[in-house]
Amino acid sequence: MAKERSKRESRKSVRQSGWITLDGGFAARPCEVIDLSTTGAKLNLADALSLGPKLRLAFSRDSRTGRNCEVVWRRGTTVGVKFVV
Repeated sequence: MAKERSKRESRKSVRQSGWITLDGGFAARPCEVIDLSTTGAKLNLADALSLGPKLRLAFSRDSRTGRNCEVVWRRGTTVGVKFVV
């Protein structure tokens, strides 16, 4: 397990606006993408605790774009997500 953690992708600080659509939902919620890698992202949003385990992250409000994600950790208004197929 420790070996896998050492191979973690480097994250790029982006501080960019993003949009979250909950699994199967249509309404997009705004968020801030704090950092980003090829495997996941760190997000900041006001209602982070109300998120379900799956969501879609996009950089435009169009819910047809973006990446499917799973929440892997939560700390206050910040969540970590990994990209899934």
